Amino acid sequence: MPTKTDLAPRAGWMLTLAAAAILMITMGARQTTGLFVSPINTATGLGIVAISFALAVGQFVWGAAQPVFGAIADKFGAGRVIVAGTLMLALGTALTPFVDAQWSLLLTMGVLCAAGAGAGSFSILIGATAKQLPAERRAFAAGFINAGGSLGQFVFAPLMQAIISSAGWVAAMLTMAVTSLLAIPLAWPLRERRRAPHFPPPAAATVAAPAPAPGPGGRPPLQLGEQLRAALRDPSYLLLHAGFFTCGFHVAFLVTHLPGEVALCNLPAGVSATALALIGLFNIAGSLAAGALSSRYRMKHLLALVYASRAVIIVLYLLAPKTAWTFYIFAAALGFTWLATIPPTAGLVGKLFGTRYLGTLFGLTLLSHQTGAFFGAWLGGLSFVTFGDFTWMWYADIALAVAAALVNLPIKEAPVMAKSAPRPIPA
Repeated sequence: MPTKTDLAPRAGWMLTLAAAAILMITMGARQTTGLFVSPINTATGLGIVAISFALAVGQFVWGAAQPVFGAIADKFGAGRVIVAGTLMLALGTALTPFVDAQWSLLLTMGVLCAAGAGAGSFSILIGATAKQLPAERRAFAAGFINAGGSLGQFVFAPLMQAIISSAGWVAAMLTMAVTSLLAIPLAWPLRERRRAPHFPPPAAATVAAPAPAPGPGGRPPLQLGEQLRAALRDPSYLLLHAGFFTCGFHVAFLVTHLPGEVALCNLPAGVSATALALIGLFNIAGSLAAGALSSRYRMKHLLALVYASRAVIIVLYLLAPKTAWTFYIFAAALGFTWLATIPPTAGLVGKLFGTRYLGTLFGLTLLSHQTGAFFGAWLGGLSFVTFGDFTWMWYADIALAVAAALVNLPIKEAPVMAKSAPRPIPA
């Protein structure tokens, strides 16, 4: 009998392309927020720390929303979740130009925008596609979808900066609100497909119903609560959370405060927009490479390599003269590792626990990612106000990157085996 993963190649590509396009829109909205920090501060006088705190809350809410929306999508289908999230994202973005106090900025950018973008983000999209694709195509699909998010940053960063420069930040925000609505028709391929009605055969021909499909390793399938308890007792799963915390710290700090770092170096605002675009462009290659390599090499080793390379890149940036080309080269190098952690992390979660609750379990790792993001965005603002620059944040970035590289190495992962091997050997 055909299963939900028996998609024709063309249908599988359409599913993956739709998910990548949705992520392009939601991540384009999320990863360009740093461009609005200075204009919002100028317009409202709220202060860098207050705005940074609102964006930090948004980083956390974006992560906290994903396991919740992931569980809803696992039960009711991803299509409905994405539509609801898109409406929240559009509403929050459209209301932001009218804020005049910190609480209202917390409501719009910290809650509505963040939760809405979370409903159309990695865990929901990767979980929805993984259930309908064969195992050998899931890692590449995760990398391809992740690349869609990077393309969003590449497209939207210079576009938003151009609109800010020519028509003002309010026009840029409203443009983003309208653009986000394009995710609604793209959610159609990810809808929950209804199965044809089943009419039981006559009593004389009735046979025993087949047993439910076993879980990973031939074990009986677990309910969501049982799976969550098992995962939270698994040291490898917890180590994934620890490494992902660092990834969130890095990403949120740079997305929020790279424009401020550029301004401290007396360079024009266009340099920060170009740098953010280059991060997105080069992460397309990094995401695709990570997705492809995840099917050939141990994913824990890929994660350790990505985190270690970030420490080296930041050290080289601190030693270099602060010119526009320094920022462009730094952005390109860091961009290659930017969200290249997503495919191997999602792949490891699926490898450890299967795909039945991937949306929920991967969503929880993204919650750890966004807990780190909260501190990256908020502490960046505190560092600037306290010390006048971001030097101590760069040092923290280096230390956390080294720690993340080390904590991924003890993860228990079956090695990638040759096709002739009869069965995997535990790590």
